[in-house]
Amino acid sequence: MASMLLNSMRSCSVSHSWAMRFGARSLSATAPLQAQVQTKSKKTLARPGVKNIVLVEGVRTPFLLSGTTYVDLMPHDLARAALQGLLNRTGVPKDAVDYIIYGTVIQEVKTSNVAREVHRHTHTPAHTFTLQSGYSIMTGYCQCDAVVAGGVEFMSDVPIRHSRKMRKTMLSLNKAKTLGQKLSLIGSIRMAHLSPELPAVAEFSTAETMGHSADRLAAAFGVSRVEQDEFAVRSHSLAKKAQESGLLEDVISFKVPGRDIVSKDNGIRPSSMEQMAKLKPAFIKPHGTVTAANSSFLTDGASAVLIMSEEKALAMGYKPKAYLRDFVYVSQDPKDQLLLGPTYSTPKVLERAGLSMSDIDVFEFHEAFAGQIMANLKAMDSDWFAQTYMGRKSKVGTPSMDKFNLWGGSLSLGHPFGATGCRLVTTVAHRLKKEGGQYGLVAACAAGGQGHAMVIEAYPQ
Repeated sequence: MASMLLNSMRSCSVSHSWAMRFGARSLSATAPLQAQVQTKSKKTLARPGVKNIVLVEGVRTPFLLSGTTYVDLMPHDLARAALQGLLNRTGVPKDAVDYIIYGTVIQEVKTSNVAREVHRHTHTPAHTFTLQSGYSIMTGYCQCDAVVAGGVEFMSDVPIRHSRKMRKTMLSLNKAKTLGQKLSLIGSIRMAHLSPELPAVAEFSTAETMGHSADRLAAAFGVSRVEQDEFAVRSHSLAKKAQESGLLEDVISFKVPGRDIVSKDNGIRPSSMEQMAKLKPAFIKPHGTVTAANSSFLTDGASAVLIMSEEKALAMGYKPKAYLRDFVYVSQDPKDQLLLGPTYSTPKVLERAGLSMSDIDVFEFHEAFAGQIMANLKAMDSDWFAQTYMGRKSKVGTPSMDKFNLWGGSLSLGHPFGATGCRLVTTVAHRLKKEGGQYGLVAACAAGGQGHAMVIEAYPQ
C-alpha cells in the first residue's frame, strides 16, 4: 500500500508537467467498419539481395475470458489446437517446417518449453521465449525458409506458489535424514508459512501493476475517463461488427474436450457510455480513470502463423498474404513510460522502411488499456514530447482513426499475452487485402517498458 501511495503521489508531479501540454482528443465512438482505402501505386520495400519474407497464413483459437470454456485445459492444449489449425488450413508437411517458436508469459511449470510440447513427435526443433505482448513472429525467420511462430496464454490456471518460508522448509524437509530433523522442521511451520504468493501482472523492478501504471500514464497525458470509455465502446462495437460480418477469418473452431465446439471470441460486449460510466476505478481508488471495462481482460487463447521465404512459399504452391518487412524493438523507462512502446517504436520502424505516417494504409496497435492508447496518440502528436524525451526534432504524428484498429482490438477481442502479436500481424494482412492498401503498421507496448513495431506490405493480388 505504501508503494502504491508513493506512486500515486509521484504521478501528480508528472501529470502536472505533461497534462498541461496535452488536451482532450476528440474520438468518435464509432468508425467505419471498412476504410475506403484506395489502392495506391507505391514503391515496394523489397531490397536487392535481401530475401523476401512472407506471411503464408495465420490462425488463432477463439480468445475466451479466463475461467470460462477452456478452464479445464492446459496451455499446450490451446497451443496444439492453434498449430493443428494452421497445418490443416495450409496442408504444409510437418517435415517442411524448419523451426517452431512460441511465446508465453506466465508459464506452466510442467511444460516449460511449450513450443516443443505442441509438436513433440517430430524432428523439428522448437523453443519458447517470454516477452509480454511479444512477437515470436519477428524473430523466427533469420536462418530458415519455413517457420511456425505462435503464442499461448492460459490465465485460467496460473502458477500459485507457496510462500518463501514454506518453500525453504519443504526443501529442507526433503533433505532431512532423521525423523527428529523432519519433526523439527514440521514443528517450525507457522500460519505465516501458509500464505501463498499470488501472481500479478506487475513489474518486478517497480512492484507496480500494469493497470496502475496505465492509470498514472492517462493522468500524465490528461486523458479523461470519457475519452477512455469512448475508445473502449469503439473497440467493442467494431469487433462485434467484424465478427458478425465474418471478417475475423483467422479464428478457427476448436472442440474443447468434454465441452462444445468453440468458434468465436466471447469477450466482445458492446456497451453504452451510460453503462461504462457506472464502473468504479479498478486500480487507483477512488479517483482513477482506468476501469475493468476500458482495460483488456484476462484471456485464454493461442495463435500460430506460417512464415516462409517467398521463394520457398511459391515453390510449394502457396499464395502469400503479405510481406513482412522492417521491424524494431525499443525500450524506455519502465516507471513512467511503461506503456509508451508504440510512441518510441513507430518513428524508428518508419525511418528504417523509408516511409511516413501518411504512407500507412492500415494501423493495428495493441490495446492494453484505452488510456494507454490515448496517451500514445497524444505523445505521438507532440513535438514537445518528441524533443524532450525522444531526442527527435519533431513528432511522428498520429494515425488516422479511419485506418486504426477497424476490426476491434485487444480491449474487445481479448489479450492472451503471448498470442497477441500473431493476431495483430494476421489482421493487418487481412485488412490490407480487404481494403486495398499497400502498407500496414503493427505496434505494441510490452512489459519492462519495451515496445515493438513492424511494417507489413501487401502481397500483389
